[in-house]
Amino acid sequence: MTDAHPTPAFDPSTDAASFRAALGSFVTGVTVVTTDSPEGPVAIVANSFASVSLDPPLVLWSPAKGSHRFEHFHGSRRFAVHILAADQLDICKMILDSKTAITKVPTHKSHCGMPIIEGALATFECNLEATHDAGDHAIIIGRVTKAHHHGGAPLVFHGGKYGAFHES
Repeated sequence: MTDAHPTPAFDPSTDAASFRAALGSFVTGVTVVTTDSPEGPVAIVANSFASVSLDPPLVLWSPAKGSHRFEHFHGSRRFAVHILAADQLDICKMILDSKTAITKVPTHKSHCGMPIIEGALATFECNLEATHDAGDHAIIIGRVTKAHHHGGAPLVFHGGKYGAFHES
């Protein structure tokens, strides 16, 4: 059923709140990106994740330049992207609260030393392929060197809230 009274058109350059609300209409999965840094392992929650290419295997994600964690990921040569399961909201919240909370999350080290979150629905171990400037974000493209996945329901994000996907 569609909304009988849609919100009037707006100019995203002058009405950032309406633009953000419109973007929030799109349901996304929830990912945690991990890397190693001179301070130890760090993590960031990102819902800006997408596949780019099957051959070669490329994925992208987009961290905000204003994030205090940006410096750890922009230019990082290796990182891992984890698609969280519906029962991993607690991990998401811990990572949102602290960039070093990954040290309190059940992980193991990948073949190249990246922290890998136990129980994630899928994990993509990546080498940095390219970085592109994109307004207040950067687009980071990773070449997947190893991927793992298993079944289960994903953690999703919609309208500023976390939830689970339910089949109909």
